[in-house]
This record gives sequence, structure tokens and C-alpha cells, in this order.
Amino acid sequence: MHRVAIIGAGLSGICAAAKLRAAGIEDFVLLDRGDEPGGTWRDNTYPGCACDIPSVLYSFSFAPHAEWSRTFAPQPEIRRYLLEVAGESGALEHLRSGCEVNDASWAGDRWRLATNQGTIEARSIIAGTGPWHEPEIPNLPGLADFEGDVFHSSRWDHDADLGGRRIAVIGTGASAVQFVPEIAPGAEHLTLFQRTAHWVLPKPDRRISRFEQRLYRRFPVTQRLMRTAIFSFLEIFNSAMHHPRVMRRIQRLGGRNIERAISDPAERAALTPAYTLGCKRVLMSNEWYPTLARDNVRVVPRAVASVRADGVVDSDGRHHEADVLILGTGFKILDMPIAGIVRDAGGRTLAEAWQGSPRAYLGTSVAGFPNAYLMLGPNIGINTSATVLMEAQADYIVEAIESVGDGVAEVRPEIQDRFNDRVDAALAGTVWNNDCRSYFIDSTGRNGFSYPWSARDLQRRLGTFRPEHYVLTQSPVREPSAA
Repeated sequence: MHRVAIIGAGLSGICAAAKLRAAGIEDFVLLDRGDEPGGTWRDNTYPGCACDIPSVLYSFSFAPHAEWSRTFAPQPEIRRYLLEVAGESGALEHLRSGCEVNDASWAGDRWRLATNQGTIEARSIIAGTGPWHEPEIPNLPGLADFEGDVFHSSRWDHDADLGGRRIAVIGTGASAVQFVPEIAPGAEHLTLFQRTAHWVLPKPDRRISRFEQRLYRRFPVTQRLMRTAIFSFLEIFNSAMHHPRVMRRIQRLGGRNIERAISDPAERAALTPAYTLGCKRVLMSNEWYPTLARDNVRVVPRAVASVRADGVVDSDGRHHEADVLILGTGFKILDMPIAGIVRDAGGRTLAEAWQGSPRAYLGTSVAGFPNAYLMLGPNIGINTSATVLMEAQADYIVEAIESVGDGVAEVRPEIQDRFNDRVDAALAGTVWNNDCRSYFIDSTGRNGFSYPWSARDLQRRLGTFRPEHYVLTQSPVREPSAA
């Protein structure tokens, strides 16, 4: 039996593994269904894929990287960085690749994981599967009958020849904003189906000079100062999201972004969101609107109703011919698949406990599921780098595991409820709970994604494991099994 089992070897899983090793905890296993680590940055290989947080902050404080080529690093660089951290931290020594967890059940004093490589037992589990991993495939009538190439953006088919073809793209979110400008120039025609317009701000991206890279390598404090400055700026931006009136002023940048590229008044109106900036994920691009203004690109400001063998039918019943169908339809954010396989002592899954409305304490612990910890769990979404949140959580989880030892820790239901009540009250009146329907909102109408305070506040709350917030018990002594 292992002391800890980490499920998922993406950024959050690697972070947890690195923190465990730094604390001297070596008895753990890192499980991932892929052939190598990477998670989101292994699976998302679509053209133009890049982070939308400056890379100097979208990296771990314990593993600075001076070689970023751009302010916002492209996917291949982030993937290489992740593999480097996994190797240098020693996480790879604990990795079992190609290991898919099909069930994780609490057995009274340990977790029993059923995998395709056999049963694994662990005193504690850390779920590092993340919310941007499992694609959301729309339930469209006729989708299986489409005769051309069809794939989700996170499962990009690099063998599909897109040159000179009629491409239909469903979705205008973060992924589409990146890949559409890359593929549109080579298409015969690209039809983009937009159910809801998004605010897309200018992206302050640029190439990082060799001088800057040498400066960061020779004087690491300069990179730390840049990291602090970007973090502080994002904290200010996050604070503005508590005031819709302020965000409506900032969204003028998005309006000017549209006006510079789109001359047709009707198209401008169709591309201008009706909600306040921040109600949905804030997007950035310098190529998005110029691409939509191309002669071979058409925006259909309507949802898709069905798919036929040779094209797509919109909600007005109009048919649009296509040879290729690309689904830019996002991910299972609040209905994370891992919630369907993690079970308490009575066999109830985490998904059944949540009943469509994910809740946790500090996005990390869930009442009824002892010795189980989530990375990037419910209500931990903040407009900052996910790596900042990962580090804070991993430190908290490691402290919890050290404090409990061979015992059992389960967050008190009243503590979890009190925390969520405060979260709900603080979210009222913010842009996140304002005037649109986004993936922040769960099936019950509750915001199960956003953290209503600052990243510094979350770091403070996660800075100390408080045993009084948990029910702590010693593990029962097991009798040796009969021979």
C-alpha cells in the first residue's frame, strides 16, 4: 500500500508530486492514462494552442524557466517545460503511464483504486485530473452521420488535410479564438457557428529577446520581479470583476478591437456581446477579428441544430455545406468525469454527492470523502495563473497528509457548508454571477467555479492546515489475514 496515489500527471499532478518529494514523502505513485505526462498540454495540440497567462507566471515558482520564446508561450514549449519539471523534481520516478483509474473506493482506512493495471491501495488520494481535460462533445442529431472529417479541438486530427476545404467550426470560445486564425487562410471557406459572442481583448504578446533570456538566467531576481508584477496586475483585474460598472469600462477595449477589424455594422452587432466583460472567460487575440473579416470566412450567429452527411443545419433551419467539422465546444468543467468514479464508504460517487452542484472546502476537500484531495476543485477559479493556485493547494495537501500521518481526515460538513455559504454571498453582484450563462454556472444555477476573493486571500487560507476543520481519527489496526 502507498501513502499517496496521485491521479493525473498534468501540471497539477506534477506539482503535487514535486511538493511531496520536497517534503520527504517518497511513498507515492503517480498514475496517468497517457503514455507520458502532460495532461491538458499533452492532449491539446491544435494549431495556435498557447497559454493565455504570461508564461513567466504560468510556471512554478520552484522551477523558474528563462527560455520562454514569447510572452504567452505556445503549447510545445509548455509541454517541454512540464516534462523538464517532472524529470528534475523526481516525479517521473513515481509515474505509472498508461494506467487508467476506473474506480476509487474508500475502504475504511484506505483508498482502493481499480485500474487497468490491477488494484492499487493508498492511504490518501490526490485528484489532479483538472477541469480542462475531458472534451465536451455536443449531443447533436446526425453528428455520427457526417461523412467528412470530424474531431474536437482537444483531439486534433493532424492527418486531416484542411487546405482548400469547406470547414465548419462549432464554438467561439478560448480554443477557437486560437485555432481559427491559423486554419482560415488555407481553407476554401470557413463557416463559424457562434451561439454567443465573446469579448476578445487585444493580446499583449511579443517575442522575448535573447537579451531578456540571458538577463533572467544570470539574474533570476529580475524574472521574480516580473512574475510579481504580473501577479499584482492580475489581482487588480480580478478585483475589478467585483464591480460590473468598472468592467463595462474595460470592455471598451474589446469594442475597439471589433471596430478596428469589422466594417460591416450588422456583423459588428452580431460579434458584440450583450453581457458584461468577465461574465464569461476573458479571451485575448490580435488575429481573431481580422480573421472573421476575411472574404472566405462567414460567421453564423446562431446555434447548430443538427448535422447532416454533407454539412450543418443551424437553428434557423438553414443548411451549410462542409467537408470538415471541428468542435470547439470546450470541456467538462463542473461535471468532471473523475467525480463519477470516486466513491465513499457506502459506494456513493462524488458526482452523486454533488447532485449537479459541485461543492468543496477551499476547492480541496469534500465532506464524506476522507483522505481525498482535489486539485483545482470547485470554486477555486480566479483570474490568475493556475500554477499559482496549484502550488497553494499542493502545499496545503502535503501539510494535511503530514499532519494526519496514518490516520484519517475528513472535512467537517458544517465547515464546508459555512465556507460555501460565504462564497455564494460574496459572488452575488460580481460579473461572474451577472448577466450571462457561462460554464461557471452549474446545472442548479449556482456558480461552482469562481472564487470570489483574491489569489492572495486563497494563498492565505491554504497557507495553514487547520486540524479543527476536520474530523481526525486514527486508522483501525487490521488483523493479519489468515494464511
